[in-house]
Amino acid sequence: MFESLSDRLGGVFERLRGRGALSEADVRTAMREVRVALLEADVALPVAREFVDKVTEEAVGQQVLRSVTPGQQVVKIVHDALVDMLGADTAELHIDVTPPAVIMLVGLQGSGKTTTTAKLAKLLKKQGKKVMMASLDVNRPAAQEQLAVLGTQTEVATLPIVAGQQPVEIARRALQSAKLQGFDVVMLDTAGRLHVDQALMDEMKAVADISRPQEILLVVDSLTGQDAVNVASNFSAQVPLTGVILTRMDGDARGGAALSMRAVTGQPIKFAGMGEKLDQIEPFHPKRVAGRILGMGDVVSLVEKAAAAIDQEDAERMANRLAKGQFDMNDLRAQLAQMRKMGGIGALAGMIPGMKKAQAAVDQVGGDKVLLRMDAIISSMTPKERAKPELLNAKRKIRIAKGSGLTVQDVNKLIKMHQEMQTAMKRLKKMGGLKGMLGMLAKGGPGGGMGGIGNALGGAEMGEMMDKVGAGLPGLPGGAKLPPGFENLLKKK
Repeated sequence: MFESLSDRLGGVFERLRGRGALSEADVRTAMREVRVALLEADVALPVAREFVDKVTEEAVGQQVLRSVTPGQQVVKIVHDALVDMLGADTAELHIDVTPPAVIMLVGLQGSGKTTTTAKLAKLLKKQGKKVMMASLDVNRPAAQEQLAVLGTQTEVATLPIVAGQQPVEIARRALQSAKLQGFDVVMLDTAGRLHVDQALMDEMKAVADISRPQEILLVVDSLTGQDAVNVASNFSAQVPLTGVILTRMDGDARGGAALSMRAVTGQPIKFAGMGEKLDQIEPFHPKRVAGRILGMGDVVSLVEKAAAAIDQEDAERMANRLAKGQFDMNDLRAQLAQMRKMGGIGALAGMIPGMKKAQAAVDQVGGDKVLLRMDAIISSMTPKERAKPELLNAKRKIRIAKGSGLTVQDVNKLIKMHQEMQTAMKRLKKMGGLKGMLGMLAKGGPGGGMGGIGNALGGAEMGEMMDKVGAGLPGLPGGAKLPPGFENLLKKK
């Protein structure tokens, strides 16, 4: 997501940071490059023009040009303008009404409405809501059956299908059924077309009149780029939208649709679809997205992903083992599995400040396939070998390599990685475990912060590298707190 734009902007700001002083001409030249970068990322022309004009006006001020770090000041101005463009705060669903609250999803055919309906329903169910889904799409073959199948997969109730009923009748029946059965939320998956037409709009308006939805969410495929902006503009002119859901954001390297959407519709982006799986939808956080675009990372999302992926009991078990200095191949395998659950190495590297180059290096060596190869090697070991890696002699390594379909060199690399992690864990124990490490992260300054952790784990060289990674990032940004699962874990001595 936003890869090409992030790379282009990164180059522009790297040149600005490299200068001790900036002239107005330097800033204006940089802003012209920013404008080209935005347009190449499929940002709508009026939006790009307004953004660049606003940033330039602030950036050429005397306060910036005379600043001790003018390059950093310009980056901050661009960051704040990006947040403003995307919508300053995370937009919540307004469904705290007398049940049932109605959420209506609209959009073109093929944008991912039906799958998004199921994803959002699953998310709401996880938050404790009793949800019912209803398909109002009587045009696309098997559309209603598709939602019924997704309902079974997500364990969310769906309205029984009655052949021959029209959308307005289905909406009325869904509301009556939800009231009688005590549902908190009703989700209406409306029909789409291959293009915006009056018949589509009339049908949506009729459904909206009957159901009076609290939320009318436009589902847009971000991969359609500039056309997504045109679709959003047409829908917002006809229907009172309350928000936007962007699908396939994981495959959109440019991201222009996301940057243009709020300015075009006047409504916030509320969710982003990040993959095909039914749990791959997440709230859209403007500040975090702006940070990712400018290479500042997204530590808060990283911590949230970790909290969601790590089972509390497993985490406590691991903490107890580390406290005793124990770390075998079973523990390493558990760590690799958690990394895959959190999106893999590439996704994690993209959330860590200063790790853009590391992400590129990971892609060069095969990306997340590396994790699967490591798992294959560990799977080829006997239970005894996993528990006692020191048993792995040359003969055993040859057997493991053949069993995993890899080479002895690959087995040796994994063993070396395990040994280094084991050493790091022992050093971590001396620091006071996870609690001590996070305490150092929060302190910053000499002997603290990322550099202090690096010194403790891997010596002065790693300390210097991690200081660069953590520069300007003392603790979690925006005063964010660790999720409860982590806080409970850290209370353990």
